[in-house]
Amino acid sequence: MPRVKYVLLDCDNTLCLSERLAFEACTDLTNEVLEKWGRPERYTVEQLLEDFVGHNFRGMLVGLQKKHGFTMKPEEVDAYVDRELGAVTAKLSEKCQPCPGVLEQLAALKEAGYPMSVVSTSAKPRVVASLKKVGIDHYFPDEHVYSAATSLNPPSSKPDPAIYNYACKQLGVKNEECVTVEDSKSGATAAMRAGIPLIGYVGVYGIEDGKEKMEEMAKLLTEQCNAKVIMYDWKEFPECLKKIEAL
Repeated sequence: MPRVKYVLLDCDNTLCLSERLAFEACTDLTNEVLEKWGRPERYTVEQLLEDFVGHNFRGMLVGLQKKHGFTMKPEEVDAYVDRELGAVTAKLSEKCQPCPGVLEQLAALKEAGYPMSVVSTSAKPRVVASLKKVGIDHYFPDEHVYSAATSLNPPSSKPDPAIYNYACKQLGVKNEECVTVEDSKSGATAAMRAGIPLIGYVGVYGIEDGKEKMEEMAKLLTEQCNAKVIMYDWKEFPECLKKIEAL
C-alpha cells in the first residue's frame, strides 16, 4: 500500500498502561452486580481481565448477563456504567503510565507528518484522562479521540467494527488507507472486520503476564485476527509501519 494516510491507535494497554488499573476499579462493581442479581460467582482482577480484556464496561455487563444467566434493565446498566466510569477515571488520572517507548514514537510520527487518532472501545472521559496523565493528549485533539462507548449512538464495544468505520468516515479516509495498533483480541477483531491493516502489539503482555502469554497473543493476533505485523516493543514501530506500507 502507499503511505498510510492515518495512524489509528487503541488506548488501553497500547498507548497507556491502563487496562489493569481500570479492571482493578471495576472488579468490585462487577461482584456487586453478581451479588445483587443473586449469582454466586465472584471475580478477581485476573479472572475479569482473562474474560473481558478489550471490552468496555457496558459490553462487559452484556457478557456477564449472558454468561451467568441474569437480566438487567437498560437503566440499571446505565447506572452501573456511570459509576464505573467515575471510579476508573479517578484511578487513571492518578496512576496511569505510558506503555514503554510510546512517547518517543508519537513524537517521531508527528515529526514525520503522520496524522494520528485514538480509536478506543472505552468511554471518552476515561480515555482522555489516560492521555492527559501520561502527557500525550497534545497529539490527539478532542475531535480525534473516538470512543465506542461515547461517540456512537447507540453505544457499542469492540469487537464490533462500528467505531473504526465511524472514525474513518469522520476523518475522511478509507479504512484500507489507515493502519491501526491493537493489543487485545476484541480490538484486533474489530480492526479486521473493518478491513484496516493491523499491527498487533504484544509487548504489554510481556510486561504484565510474562513471555509465554506474550507469544500466545502474538500467535492469536496473527492467526485469528489477521495482524500483518507483530510488535513486541514500541521501538519496533517504524519498521512495522514500513512493512505495512510495503504490502
